[in-house]
Amino acid sequence: MEHHSLSVTATLQALVARAPDLWTLDACGVTRAQTPIPALVHREAYVSSTLRTRVLLLGGLSGRPEDVALATQVLEAHLMQRDRLDAVVALSAVPCANPDGLAQGVAPENGVGGEPATGYPPQEHFFDDPHNPEQRYLWRWVGLQAPDLVLEVRTGPAVLWEVSATALPLTAALHAVRVAPADSCIAALGADLSNGLTPNGVGSIPGVRLTTPPASLATALDQLWSCLQHTPLSPSPARRRLEARRARTPIQIARMLATVYGHTLEPVVYTQGMSISARLRLARMDPTYDDPVLSIVHLVEPYVAGKLPMFKEPAAPSAMAGLIWGMQLVEVTRDRRYADLVIHVAERYRAGVEGGAPPPSDPDFRTEDMFMNGAMLSRAFRLTGEWRYVDLLTRFLLEARIQQDDGLFWHCRSAPYYWGRGNGFALLGFSETLSFLPPEHADYATLLALHVRHLDALRQRQLPSGMLPQVLNVPGSYQEFTVTCMFGYALARALRRGWVEAAYRPALERAWHGVAERIDDAGGLVDCCTNTGVQTSVQAYIDRPAIFGRDDRGGSMAMWFALEMEQLARTPRR
Repeated sequence: MEHHSLSVTATLQALVARAPDLWTLDACGVTRAQTPIPALVHREAYVSSTLRTRVLLLGGLSGRPEDVALATQVLEAHLMQRDRLDAVVALSAVPCANPDGLAQGVAPENGVGGEPATGYPPQEHFFDDPHNPEQRYLWRWVGLQAPDLVLEVRTGPAVLWEVSATALPLTAALHAVRVAPADSCIAALGADLSNGLTPNGVGSIPGVRLTTPPASLATALDQLWSCLQHTPLSPSPARRRLEARRARTPIQIARMLATVYGHTLEPVVYTQGMSISARLRLARMDPTYDDPVLSIVHLVEPYVAGKLPMFKEPAAPSAMAGLIWGMQLVEVTRDRRYADLVIHVAERYRAGVEGGAPPPSDPDFRTEDMFMNGAMLSRAFRLTGEWRYVDLLTRFLLEARIQQDDGLFWHCRSAPYYWGRGNGFALLGFSETLSFLPPEHADYATLLALHVRHLDALRQRQLPSGMLPQVLNVPGSYQEFTVTCMFGYALARALRRGWVEAAYRPALERAWHGVAERIDDAGGLVDCCTNTGVQTSVQAYIDRPAIFGRDDRGGSMAMWFALEMEQLARTPRR
């Protein structure tokens, strides 16, 4: 039965080839067999506003070939009627939401004991559920695409329209009944918000289900299209919530995040240090933000004075980068002790043996150390003017040799996997190094060329939503928050410093929109990959849990991105 899922992908590729100005081929998830769940994305699926009704077609949850065929029939018919419908509907589609069930002929299951058609809303195991990953991926992807209407189609002996709680205005026009069961995808997505449910933390999405014989499909669809033509749907509650988030300025988002993040140094680790550093930068940029210096001095004093241990010994680079704020704090207080912290950290590094990584870096040249080392050694250079610090740093970056021919980075030499945040760490490492390294340094031009090649490779992997995936070469792996922040920060810095041309700006804007939509007004975030050491398989990276809500790592990186966006906006265009 494998030919069924392969034919779906081929069909979608053919549709994109026929209408490249209409659709982009994407993936909304990945199964336990690492099969991408293919999706067609309309060019206006993620724009801020459109006169069209954004409709997402959903088919094949059952894993039955006839249901997938019906969904592809909808797409063919839509393309044939494009002259009529193009001004009315912006149609995206997930025509085969259960590709492994289809391929293995185990409908309604998915081949690993799950049934993706029911069980909504999923409550946990994002995105590492061993039985029902399709549920989690579909729930989040649809919720954050936030169409105005979800249209599910499936075959049956007679035409039947069903509507969710928030699609009741369509009941009379479609002669519809309430959708069942209550734990189906469109019923859960279209929940009545008066009951306190906010799917995916953003809001409901109205849904309708059409059950029909294939021969009656065209007539039944005409009912819906005519209805939308005469009475277009308003943006869904989910879309309105995302647009409100997107409308906030970078400085507004940074100010809000600063109320949540950057108020602790326990433990001393880069995730805390970055947000403290961001609060200090925010104070310089925003005169309306209450000066945080005294509170930060009070926060760090027990560590600086030696009353509390700074690190567990031997200290790892991730802990030492928790002092990244030292250079900023000495600038505003003139207290030399903060500069000494940075220098003492830099003094812990020593040259590696025979081209090895400089201890205390991981000897396997992990991308995390590219950022940690870059953050501290470059600042020590700025504070002292001693070239030995940046010489040690540039040798480490150039001798790692984990950047591949396609421009992307392995996690480390022994983990040949394109982990998203691993690539983000490399971006930050190069970005921080180049920000402090004098252009006359012998390695500057080489490092800059490698950095731009990396940015270009990631730009090519950017999803229609603006996000980057958890595993960069696994279509459908979840849209991960932290790597997108790191990518956006590095892009904004590169544009501001003139390292890349203006052609990179659209990718930056898409990244910002995707990130802004995933930050709520209380500092909650969507899908930050949890703490991740070196893994032994690509599946292990796919399965790393995603944090939904407060996350110190994601919050600090979002603050850095927001402030760099604000700084870029204040910089005259080159």
